Amino acid sequence: MRPRLLFRLLAIQRTLVRHGLDDLITSTHLLRPLKFIFYLSPWTWGQRKSDQPRGVRVREALQELGPIYVKFGQAVSTRQDVLPEDIGEELAKLQDKMPPFSADEALGQIENIYGQPAQAVFAEFESEALAAASIAQVHVARLHTGEEVVVKLLRPGVRRQIERDLEVLYALARLARRYWKDARRLRPLEVVAEYEKTVLNELDLMREAGNASQLRRNFLDSDQLYVPEVYWEYCRPRAMVMQRIHGVPISDMDALRRAGTNIPKLAANGVEIFFTQVFRHNFFHADMHPGNIFVDVTDPANPLYAAVDFGIVGTLSDHDRRYLAENFLAFFDRDYHRVARLHVDSAWVPAGTRIDEFESAIRTVCEPIFNKPLKEISFGQVLVRLFTIARAFDMEIQPQLVLLQKTLLNIEGLGRQLYPELDLWQTGQPVLREWMDEHTGPVAMAKRVREELPEIRFMLDQLPTIARRLMDRLNEESQPAAKHPFDRKRMLLWAKRRYLAFSGALAIVAAALLLGLQAQPDWLAWFLGALGAGLIYSGRPR
Repeated sequence: MRPRLLFRLLAIQRTLVRHGLDDLITSTHLLRPLKFIFYLSPWTWGQRKSDQPRGVRVREALQELGPIYVKFGQAVSTRQDVLPEDIGEELAKLQDKMPPFSADEALGQIENIYGQPAQAVFAEFESEALAAASIAQVHVARLHTGEEVVVKLLRPGVRRQIERDLEVLYALARLARRYWKDARRLRPLEVVAEYEKTVLNELDLMREAGNASQLRRNFLDSDQLYVPEVYWEYCRPRAMVMQRIHGVPISDMDALRRAGTNIPKLAANGVEIFFTQVFRHNFFHADMHPGNIFVDVTDPANPLYAAVDFGIVGTLSDHDRRYLAENFLAFFDRDYHRVARLHVDSAWVPAGTRIDEFESAIRTVCEPIFNKPLKEISFGQVLVRLFTIARAFDMEIQPQLVLLQKTLLNIEGLGRQLYPELDLWQTGQPVLREWMDEHTGPVAMAKRVREELPEIRFMLDQLPTIARRLMDRLNEESQPAAKHPFDRKRMLLWAKRRYLAFSGALAIVAAALLLGLQAQPDWLAWFLGALGAGLIYSGRPR
């Protein structure tokens, strides 16, 4: 173990002891190799135990250890299926707020980044920070063209600090993989790697500017969400400049009520925005805590969300989006067999899983949920419960779903804080069903075929050439067997069947395409479909 890493572990151990968390070392199996550090450290001798609840002590220790541990605590707080309840609840309270760095450092950063002083870059620049977090802070400025903007600056030395602490996390993950029996399923190294990617992405403000531009384009004409404009000519890897927005913080309920805001509509819009981002756009803001959301109450009857801080965004594969949507729909239809089957089909649980046993386990845990009014059912808790059940059936961690679960829990908590009567299922179901209609069935298939039309046309043009080359190759390969007419005849028959099957499949694809193009006559599509079926049937083995 390198000395730098050892000294950092000693500092962490000192913090844990101060908060009465030394039992994490003495009783945790995966930290067994580090116990010698604990017993030799003078900080453990005569240390007075804290009388705070365990969850509070864990949260305060992470806050004292620094930004990367705060962010890591925020990330793992979404895994309430693997955390004790008291710790999970406290980690959810972690706030990413830090003291700002000095005005002189901020002005020095500007000159270092742009090669000239702040007075030359901006018409006005407020050297005192408007807000500060663990990775960056924000200053108000005005461009020479008159626009009021905010300037986001990375903290000096933040990359070095984060890389040092990531090294510690990797060391602990390696210990976990070696000494923790659940490591294969929970994949600690992969979890840390996913976290590393997320946090290092936040250090590239050009990437964040790109995220903001994409979201702004997605919601450009929206009456639900406003995303501020990015001023690209001022953006650098360590600085980002974007339009300043004014609004009421989403957490200031008194101000929203005084403005006469339509609170039920605001809450419902938040849920709809989330489902729209995930399923229609497949690009979602994954850090939607109250500090990043404001409300424009210019028209209180139609309030408009305004989002900031786009360092963390998420996407899902088409495969995961489809199975996630189908899981939600099947769950609320109480079709537990389909929920179990979907988990297996999506490879979230091993292929050999007994569907009937898995279905029974899902029913046992989830059926009591429906004793509650639908408005009290939590989407986030549905995911937590489903994943908790799946743990018993060797479900592996799905890193691509961690951000989604965190975001869903944030949006849900925010919506219910605004309007406790909010029915998330009633609000989100139409978006889900519409997305499913658009991505499954004949119309969706016809749309996909239309997108592939240039390639299909090329294949049709090449069909005679492909067939001729196939026959030539078969003739060449069959020459040594010419004295065995039966073998040659069998090879030619095999080639004929493949040719007929290929031609039939293309005819059926063309039929599906024509059905999707409503301007075409139906009889032509049906004729092509029948022709394709006939070709495939005639090429069947006899």
